[in-house]
Amino acid sequence: MTAAFSAMGTLAPPRAPTRREAFAYWLKLGFVSFGGPAGQIAIMHRDLVDTKRWISERRFLHALNYCMVLPGPEAQQLATYIGWLLHRTWGGVVAGALFVLPSLLILIALAWIYMAFGDVPAIAGALYGIKPAVVAIVAHAAWRIGSRALKHPLLWAIAGAAFVAIALFAVPFPAIILGAAVIGWIGARLAPSAFTPVAGFAAKDIASARAIIDDDTPTPAHARFRWSRLAAVALTCFALWALAIGALVAHYGATTTLPQMAWFFSKAALLTFGGAYAVLPYVVQGAVENHGWLSATQMIDGLALGETTPGPLIMVVAFVGFVGGWTKEVSGPQALVLAGIAGACVATFFTFLPSFLFILAGGPLVESTHGRLGFTAPLVGITAAVVGVIINLAVFFASRVIWPGGWAAGALHGIDPIAAGLAVVAVIALFRLRVGVIPVILACATAGLLLSIAGVR
Repeated sequence: MTAAFSAMGTLAPPRAPTRREAFAYWLKLGFVSFGGPAGQIAIMHRDLVDTKRWISERRFLHALNYCMVLPGPEAQQLATYIGWLLHRTWGGVVAGALFVLPSLLILIALAWIYMAFGDVPAIAGALYGIKPAVVAIVAHAAWRIGSRALKHPLLWAIAGAAFVAIALFAVPFPAIILGAAVIGWIGARLAPSAFTPVAGFAAKDIASARAIIDDDTPTPAHARFRWSRLAAVALTCFALWALAIGALVAHYGATTTLPQMAWFFSKAALLTFGGAYAVLPYVVQGAVENHGWLSATQMIDGLALGETTPGPLIMVVAFVGFVGGWTKEVSGPQALVLAGIAGACVATFFTFLPSFLFILAGGPLVESTHGRLGFTAPLVGITAAVVGVIINLAVFFASRVIWPGGWAAGALHGIDPIAAGLAVVAVIALFRLRVGVIPVILACATAGLLLSIAGVR
């Protein structure tokens, strides 16, 4: 097929996707979004910016910066944002829901197997193989985003400072984000060239390939800010929350498990600044220690499943909800599976509802700022800091997957040589051979399964 060129000789933007085409893509993304937020953002960047050209680099990063400062899963919110830009509220709801739905179904199935049959060697072996791949995927995502976003020494310095702050001094993620935003705001006045957003393409690529939502594309009518729309979205989301929690209270009673889950995960949803790891201590304290929905060992197993299934890591709440519903027999002792499904759905609904509010209500405000340095400079600083945080996430994963014996035993004595070997192979495949994320995941899962069958692991 011959590409269509404009009168200026530039590659014209592709045809806008239909609702059916968008639905198919968001559904596919829900099944292949492995690698945590960094891996998921990298997949969307490759698909939507580089391949499909549904959105330009600059507009993609602008949306990402906004999602980074919100509580909740930033990758799911980014999908919601882009879906909303393309197809209004319908597009945002479909993109955000399909980002979560496959993970919910998979985790319900895995949680049922876990509760009904106990340890499953085949699943344990596959999970063992996938974990080193996740380390490589997160490292690759940090490199991919950093190579495009860190275009000035000051931005490299912000990324390095963010890494040191979170890795060595355990500075809270919100404090890092706030600090980076302040630096960007000041930097826009002292060194504006350092904090001016730049597109990730080379100059020749910018001139030859345009996106459907390009840098200079006017804000669509539905994305323009109106106070009446903001109020309508906020009232709708609050009404959905109130009706859902009211129905649970009316059916089960206010002091029973499912209404308690609804209230607990509503609060947890507003504390997820910095991703799932920032809120996990709160979830452990409430779900394990206070409510007794599951044990500490079950929580760790659920986290392992959440790390290695598609979707945001905070989907571990679906596992918590399933085990809690099963353990507390919320539907009676003869309907444990139904109880688990109800718990998983309640936990997921109340965890993700605020994300739709933040995007559908706040998106028009963000769209009105994508050409203003005073607003974009703090977000450029935030992007640089996030690169450092993602690098720390890769180190965090590596320290637990490749060095399960801990550093105290020594760099070589504490290492898992098989996990290290799988991680090296995954790094080579991603960085050098440019193999896709999904083939790497499947290959490592197969390797882990074969090692388990052979009795090596």
